[in-house]
Amino acid sequence: MRHSSKAIIIKENSVLLTTNTDEQGTFYIFPGGGQEDGETMHEACIRECLEEAGLIVKPGELLYVREYIGKNHEFAAFDSHVHQIESYFRCEITGENDKQIVLDANQTGIEWLPIRELQHYRIYPRTIISYIQKFDQTAVYLGDVN
Repeated sequence: MRHSSKAIIIKENSVLLTTNTDEQGTFYIFPGGGQEDGETMHEACIRECLEEAGLIVKPGELLYVREYIGKNHEFAAFDSHVHQIESYFRCEITGENDKQIVLDANQTGIEWLPIRELQHYRIYPRTIISYIQKFDQTAVYLGDVN
């Protein structure tokens, strides 16, 4: 099982997402990634935002926890062995890094998307869109969703 730390960064009614490509085209995910040994969830979030977006962030409150069990979703043929728990933290940008962004395998960049238009983009996990649009902080555990 993998534990991942994700950032929800909101500025001027837009949210920062990484842009990625696969055989179906462009898709978007929240910056973040796997927690390393000896690393806190906040430290993982800080490191991943620096690597993927070139941003120095200050993680705040835990907003959502998402569980993803690959065999239960549309990509089961590809990732049926995956079981991941993702913690989504509200993050504030405190600076920028001058170093080159380290793109993940499918990552092509980063993009600010208008919150009110998120449903028009291929974003994963889809379920989180409605929570961000109404900024619902009452639901912390989202369950096994994609």
